[in-house]
Amino acid sequence: MAEINHFEYGWITPALSYALSVLGSALGLICAGRIRTAGSAAQRAWWGTLAAWAIGGTAIWTMHFMAMLGFAVEGTRIRYDVPITVASALIAVIAVGIGLAIVGTGRFSAVRLLAGGLFTGAGVAAMHYTGMAAMRLSGRIDYDTTRVVLSVVIAVGAATVALWLAMTVRRGLAIVGSALVMGVAVNGMHFAGMSAMSVHAHAGQGDVSGAGVSTLLVPIILAVVFGVVGLVYALLAAPTAEDRAAAAYFDTLRRPEPAETPPVAAPDPVGLRARSTLGRPGTPFPSRRDNPPR
Repeated sequence: MAEINHFEYGWITPALSYALSVLGSALGLICAGRIRTAGSAAQRAWWGTLAAWAIGGTAIWTMHFMAMLGFAVEGTRIRYDVPITVASALIAVIAVGIGLAIVGTGRFSAVRLLAGGLFTGAGVAAMHYTGMAAMRLSGRIDYDTTRVVLSVVIAVGAATVALWLAMTVRRGLAIVGSALVMGVAVNGMHFAGMSAMSVHAHAGQGDVSGAGVSTLLVPIILAVVFGVVGLVYALLAAPTAEDRAAAAYFDTLRRPEPAETPPVAAPDPVGLRARSTLGRPGTPFPSRRDNPPR
């Protein structure tokens, strides 16, 4: 059995992976908060997509790959199958997106939360082991069943907590604290799954096909940078609920006041007003002094 090192570069890779998971979680929670205040189905779908990309793409999958940079097996090089690696990223984003759709549509309830957490957690675990299946090395990879089950349970629990926070946390320090908790949960699931792994090295180095870590690192870093910048720009450019309320208030101030309508005379069905001066306002009552008899 080959010796496995999960921290080949020391504390740098776990620290960066935790920072990425916290950053993605914070952006995802903010985007998820916009789902609740969206005024149309299209806006809810837009913010749900951004939240899925932030949590699934940055907080989960990018964290997974960053942690894998510090993974090494004695006596063999490690390469990655690019299509399977890309598929693992799509699984993470789609699983989180479906989970947000389950809990974010209709009335929020415990049943929806559990269903969304179960589906999303299973998707996150599938992402992890799909990413591990993309790994190529000169040896045979085995997994301890008990630890695999434990990692799946952690993934489901972490996903359920993440969805609950996405639907309840609103702003400020609560988002920061929730992102820190989600970072611990995501990293805990990853390293629990990695602890289930063992490698039986083949005799000799052998040829290992696939892309090296250095080949994948540059496009992944660029995707993370542009993704984070795009998320931040979308959040800053979109009006908040306070902005919409202020705009509606100023619209009411700019509207012209309705013109005064002239008074409408009282109805005169028998024509008394036309035949007599008594019906006109301000007309003095006639007397005999005004018209003496001849």
